[in-house]
Amino acid sequence: MLEINFSPFPNLETHRLLLRRVESNDVNEIFAIRSDAETMKYIPRPLVENIQEAQSHIDMINDKIENNEGINWAITVKSNPKLIGIIGHYRIKPEHYRAEIGYMLHPDFHGKGYITEAIEKVVAFGFNEMKLHSIEAIIDPENCASAKVLEKNGFVKEAHLRENEYYNGKFLDTVIYSILESDFKK
Repeated sequence: MLEINFSPFPNLETHRLLLRRVESNDVNEIFAIRSDAETMKYIPRPLVENIQEAQSHIDMINDKIENNEGINWAITVKSNPKLIGIIGHYRIKPEHYRAEIGYMLHPDFHGKGYITEAIEKVVAFGFNEMKLHSIEAIIDPENCASAKVLEKNGFVKEAHLRENEYYNGKFLDTVIYSILESDFKK
């Protein structure tokens, strides 16, 4: 089985971005992202309603890191340490050498290629450092921007599951994308 250890925390760097650990002083930015209805439009989770809930989200992220159950990074632009988004392997299945990637970005930073750049680095970390065999992303079928960014990073659409999630009184479809290590290495 896969051995996972996120200590010491691995900061990652791309051409324009620094991916660092999410900290308590990011609470206002986490609140801004997770309380924004447009940002959360395709994520079947309740909106964060106050700073305490945003802090609880940060605590959950860091608990998963401490327990080697998942890892999320704050997305920052190199010229500014302020969190503009989150990305990570938040659901890891070590017995299957597989993880699920997730990400969200503040709307002010959409359309600049930041998520594409961050996904590329986090996927490389998953295959090269975590020794994963495959990485999946589960998205809302109406989230065309996310589908495009995944495809740009070599992910392939594997399935469209009909009404497989129940949230807020409705059954929702999900689409599964994935990338294999062998595809990534090509």
